[in-house]
Amino acid sequence: MTGDRPRTSISAWKPSVPGITEVFHAHFTDHAYPVHTHDTWDLMILDDGSVDFALDRHRHGATAGAGVLLLPPGVPHDGRTVTMSGFRKRNLYLDDSVLPQRLAGRAVDAPVLSDALLRRRIGRLHAALVHAGDGFEAESRLSFIRERLLSHLDALRPRTPGPEANRLAAGLRELLDSRIRVGISLHEAAAVLHAHPTHLIRCFKQTYGLPPHAYLTGRRIERARRLLLDDHRPADVAATVGFHDQAHLNRHFTRHVGTTPVRYRRTRTGPSGATSP
Repeated sequence: MTGDRPRTSISAWKPSVPGITEVFHAHFTDHAYPVHTHDTWDLMILDDGSVDFALDRHRHGATAGAGVLLLPPGVPHDGRTVTMSGFRKRNLYLDDSVLPQRLAGRAVDAPVLSDALLRRRIGRLHAALVHAGDGFEAESRLSFIRERLLSHLDALRPRTPGPEANRLAAGLRELLDSRIRVGISLHEAAAVLHAHPTHLIRCFKQTYGLPPHAYLTGRRIERARRLLLDDHRPADVAATVGFHDQAHLNRHFTRHVGTTPVRYRRTRTGPSGATSP
């Protein structure tokens, strides 16, 4: 019975540790992430349950205690619960000062790393991040995690150029990235890139694994998360990142993150001072 299932809980905050843009702890009982991308690396460990996810249209699975998930920036992925009890996870979003984006292609084919030492190090880093006064310890632990991750990425073969090199798709992505807040109409983009609108959509989806409108929504959600963790009001965030109003932000944010912008903002101080949604 659904009444016996534990409720979803989320904590998210921005630590004062260079290289980490967000810490995200969550227990989802029934949640499915839509296909989206991040502009950061997503380093995740599962504490309970299992997840099923697709990265660049190839499906993978992971179970608690069985490894470390490393999802590269700019590559579309989704995620969903597998069992009735859901899953617990801890994520670190890392910028390119920790791992350069040029290594993203190496991580696509092997996103689950079987490395018990790396997992323990990540768990200890999360423990340090919970306490605001342990910033120096957290920086030290992150440096060892970075070293371990680089060794894994160095061992993987770089991807040979493929659909990512598609000129039209890359051009449209650049346009969307440059106009996240104001957006761009499909016909305007088609005129700039000298392509038919439907052909442009097909090229983008074939190359990046999701349609242009879904990519733009995901990029807006990424910006909204950062602003909310900096204590901006949801109504102001909606306008800043390009949503029509707060209700428009609420609908997409809840679908992507699993909670509302208001509840997400309340967690910004971390677990020790957070109000669970």
